[in-house]
Amino acid sequence: MTIRTVWHAPTGQTPEDTRLATSALLTPVGALTSRGGVLPGGLELKGLGAFQCQIMPGRAVVQTGDRQGAYLVVVTEDETVTLAPSSPDGSRKDRIVLAIEDNPYDASGAARAVIKVIQGVTAVTGPQEPAAPPNTLPLFTVTVARNAGHIDWATAVENRRYPTAALGGIVPTGGFNGWYKGQYRDSGDRLERWTGGPNGVWETYPRPQAWRPWTPTWTVASGTNPVPGNWTHDCWYVQHGLTVHFTFRVVFGSTTNFQSSTTNWRFGLPVASTARHTHGIGFAELHHVAVPTPLPAKPSDRGVGRMRITGANWFEIELSSGLARGAAPGIGIIDAAFPWAWTNGDHIVGSGTYEAATSA
Repeated sequence: MTIRTVWHAPTGQTPEDTRLATSALLTPVGALTSRGGVLPGGLELKGLGAFQCQIMPGRAVVQTGDRQGAYLVVVTEDETVTLAPSSPDGSRKDRIVLAIEDNPYDASGAARAVIKVIQGVTAVTGPQEPAAPPNTLPLFTVTVARNAGHIDWATAVENRRYPTAALGGIVPTGGFNGWYKGQYRDSGDRLERWTGGPNGVWETYPRPQAWRPWTPTWTVASGTNPVPGNWTHDCWYVQHGLTVHFTFRVVFGSTTNFQSSTTNWRFGLPVASTARHTHGIGFAELHHVAVPTPLPAKPSDRGVGRMRITGANWFEIELSSGLARGAAPGIGIIDAAFPWAWTNGDHIVGSGTYEAATSA
């Protein structure tokens, strides 16, 4: 039959039917194949004697041929494994594997899962791991040193297990392609999502937000709003969830009209805030360029301002330092005349962080 079900027909369900149908619950790597591997945390190795060890309980999936299916294996108690003694002719590498023996497919005369040792070839230098037979899942590679009276289980064992998970589960490893769009894996330091399609790739999830440019509005608390004119601005922001980071730089130009209002300047935020945590979202440098005319000439000056959110959609800048040239400017929010009479070329540079009203 080409269409199979399990626990459905009153008679005639075969082991192959069961394997193929229940593999629908496993992580797929093909139309009829599943990702083999060890369920995380299982089948650990523990040294037992000179050339003996134990494979501890755990669960695994051994994927065989497409039509033979995936075998679900459970080791319920410690399994003792014995390796051959060392040789005076050199060292070797032995593989410990979980093997499927199934007589209809391999003429083994058996129907079982078994933990086996695949003994490597002895070599004076550079012994190689033996190839793993079909229908096996690698567990460990053990180096048996030349003329050794025992195996140093703390240093001679190399882990060859690789993890798997149920369908939709997050596989805790990298180094393999996904099978369907929306599949996830934990590559060690980040969560990744498979994009799907023949040219699919793993992308960091959630996808990192890009920095975006924004143009701040410029208003006053009351009175006539300033006119930016030919000011230049270089302002960027990025939002992660409810957190917004931004940079702010404006340089006033020759046609900038500061107006005569001496009420607080307000600069628009890139996205609306909750208007909480408002007292200090960042700091800005205030730069006043030298004014050579009319006489008497005025030198350049600098100060530092604290950015404060005073409304959901804007921030104000409160002078929080003395001026570089030692003047005593007083305390207040910057405006057209404070901490100096602003002019062409003056600029403000700063950065801040605040809580957005809605998540990105």
